[in-house]
This record gives sequence, structure tokens and C-alpha cells, in this order.
Amino acid sequence: MELSYMPIREQICDVCHKMWQLGWVAANDGNVSAKLEDGTFMTTPTGISKSFITPEKLVRIDKDCNILEAQDGYRPSSEVKMHLRCYAERDDVGAVLHAHPPVATGFAVANIALDDYSMIETVLTLGSIPVTPYGTPSTYEVPDAIAPYLGEHDALLLQNHGALTVGADVITAYYRMETMELFAKITLNAKLLGGAQELSKENIDRLISMRKGYGITGRHPGYKKYPKKED
Repeated sequence: MELSYMPIREQICDVCHKMWQLGWVAANDGNVSAKLEDGTFMTTPTGISKSFITPEKLVRIDKDCNILEAQDGYRPSSEVKMHLRCYAERDDVGAVLHAHPPVATGFAVANIALDDYSMIETVLTLGSIPVTPYGTPSTYEVPDAIAPYLGEHDALLLQNHGALTVGADVITAYYRMETMELFAKITLNAKLLGGAQELSKENIDRLISMRKGYGITGRHPGYKKYPKKED
């Protein structure tokens, strides 16, 4: 079978393999998708380890999750509903990653937002990272839970679940997941050392204003803190 969109397929596979190598996914965890020029989407299939993903195993779907191109027996993950909501809410989103990076997911399980404005790179690129309300996987509860946050955020923690990033392309979305997990590690270390020392509001605003000059795409919430949610 001749495969369409081979460069995107290879890019998705490369990111899947990196996610597995970094320990962000295990077994059949995680999903990656990309929006194509014709308005359709390429996505990882259900039931396969990201370490085993190859270009021909990817599935092409439309906005209603109808399968347009796939090998026999391959179908998209039921969590693709979450991806499709990201594309519906944001015209600038060209790729979506969902994974379970251990430290960032630890914050999601503890229901603690990553909103310390303490690390220059994260202040500049992502800003605060909220924990979105709990939703049962594979249902529309998850898309509905993340939708209110997509207007301001490119990285989200999914309560008791994992993490989600969006970007203009697959590599940008992957970099944002990398940045979030590294920030989670640094934040955890800072807590063990007595707590992070935040930047001044003046320096935070200055960093955010530099985004355009650096050519950083996507959304930024500005200086925004999130209270810990109660059960």
C-alpha cells in the first residue's frame, strides 16, 4: 500500500519512539496526532506500544473520527476525541501529544498545578500549567474538561491521568511536553529544598513580552495562579 503524508508519518513515529525511550509511556499508553493540509488528521492507533509504531500503522481520520486510511484491523484510540477537541478549539494547533511523563503526572495525580513562575525558560514558553478537572478516559468528559483551558494554555495536566501539549507542529508539541516534564522535575527538587523562589512580577512580564521576538508560537496565560482543587 502506498502511504500518503510520509514525512508526517515518520515524524510522528520518531516522537512516539522518543516518548517511549524517555519513559513517558508504557504498554499502550499515549497518543500523538497531527493535522494535515487537507483538514484531515494522522493519529496513532489504539492498542500498540509507542515503541512499536511504524509509518504504515498510523491511521488517517476526518474531524468526525471516520477512518479514511488504515491497514486492516487498525483504528484510532478512543482518546482521539480529546485531540479533535484541541483542533476544534484552536485554529493554530497542528499537533497534539498525550503522555504520562512520570513527574508531571505526579503533579496531576496530586492535583497540584505547575504554576510557580520560577524558571526563566518555562515562564517564557509555557507560563502556568493548570490541572484540568477529572474526566473518564475515552468519553467526552475529558474533551469537555480541557476545553475551557485551551484558549490560554499549550500544556495541561489532566487530573489523575497524565499530560497534554499542543503545538503548531509535531516537534513543537513534543518540545512543550519535554519542557513541562523538566519543569516538573525542577519544581519537585525545589520543593525538597524548601520551595521555589519566584521571579518578580516585573521580570515575569518582561519575559512574556519577549515571546514575539523569539518567534514563540501558541498561547500564554500571563501571570496566573491556580488554587489547589478540593475533592
